[in-house]
Amino acid sequence: MKGFVTSFSDGKYWAETTDFSDERDYMHVVNFYPEVKYQEVDGFGGAITEASGYCYSNLTDSLKREFIESYYGKDGLMYNTGRFHINSCDFALGNYACADEEMWKNGEFSLERDEKYLIPVIKAATEKIKAESGNEITLLLSPWSPPAFMKTNGEMNHGGKLKEEYAHDWAKYIARFIKEYKNRGIHIALLSVQNEPEAVQTWDSCIYTGEEERDFVKNHLGPVLKEEGLTDTKILIWDHNKEVLYDRSKVVYDDAAASEFVYGTAFHWYTGDHFDSIRMVRETWPEKKLYFTEGCVEYSRFADSSDVGKAEMYAHDILGNLQAGTNGYFDWNLLLDAKGGPNHVGNFCAAPVMCNEDFTALEKKLSYYYIGHFSRYIKKGAVRVATTRYADEVETVGFINPDGSKVLVLLNRSDKDLKVSVREGSEFNTTTLKAHTIETLVW
Repeated sequence: MKGFVTSFSDGKYWAETTDFSDERDYMHVVNFYPEVKYQEVDGFGGAITEASGYCYSNLTDSLKREFIESYYGKDGLMYNTGRFHINSCDFALGNYACADEEMWKNGEFSLERDEKYLIPVIKAATEKIKAESGNEITLLLSPWSPPAFMKTNGEMNHGGKLKEEYAHDWAKYIARFIKEYKNRGIHIALLSVQNEPEAVQTWDSCIYTGEEERDFVKNHLGPVLKEEGLTDTKILIWDHNKEVLYDRSKVVYDDAAASEFVYGTAFHWYTGDHFDSIRMVRETWPEKKLYFTEGCVEYSRFADSSDVGKAEMYAHDILGNLQAGTNGYFDWNLLLDAKGGPNHVGNFCAAPVMCNEDFTALEKKLSYYYIGHFSRYIKKGAVRVATTRYADEVETVGFINPDGSKVLVLLNRSDKDLKVSVREGSEFNTTTLKAHTIETLVW
């Protein structure tokens, strides 16, 4: 057994250790049961926003290579998935759409902004993943808002709804976008219906009730993707917070005609843990996928939290989501500037990798290393297995990788060191998990 430890107080980051004894300490046991299997993991990744692409475009060639290696290389996070936006989002340089009303009427469509900021990062990531593993990147596309002319409020910001008379056009617009990317050699594997459909934001946003989302999928988006030969792009619903994850899933999945078009449910973290909501969806609709698709440390809410606190927010949520039945993880922005942007409405936040003020250096935050305790060791196709723990202070999740290797992630967010005696059958490996430390065991 090998351990990989990140401990901020000790200056350790993925530091390898074999400091284990065979002591049988039943009072401090974490059990690992490889025969009790749950969901399969599809991968880990982050969001390639226009903000991230803008920062990337300002880097030197050597820093661009460092950035790509940091996320997709064997010495980095080994990401194999990515999320990006159709039209603008808050982490864009401003509002934009691929077509205004006149362009749409004339059959015109522009990917000028994508070509400048998004596609270079996507292609660099794709090439790196292909070179490292031979696999393709799994891309998730999410809309923040239809073009202004298709909406009830006549603008991309401040919520509003999709006009009913434009529902089919919006589905065709999305299909056109997917095809334009396909023409550029980029396959979009996943598509969420709408980013945060219950949030009226000062930035790009659009509101759907559960019934409106269901009917849009059933009557427009699903049929259009089928007609256009794009059924290899799978639809995800919700793409918002966990507290009503079950409720929104139920509205769609209880309608057989709508459910037939839907691959799974996507969710964010901004209203708290709600891990039981994930578990309810997993148990009720085991055939559907579950993806965490956004979470970040917002400066407006957590500006004063420590680096350790920010990193532990990430690890606690990833671990809890996986324990509850999640298939994949998409972090928010891959790269931001020194202010936590750019963001066209000042909604700044942290990212695992950030640039300095003049884009001459990259800084890996502690959250980067905490995410790596999952993404580096839990491989695509890994299956979660049962674990039990002797106390809530020891957070755990276990997996078996496709090559048969076993993985156990241990998180200690408490202020005290915790003894852990990992038991699999008659085998024991006992160690001490220091305060505010994360460790991944592999054997």
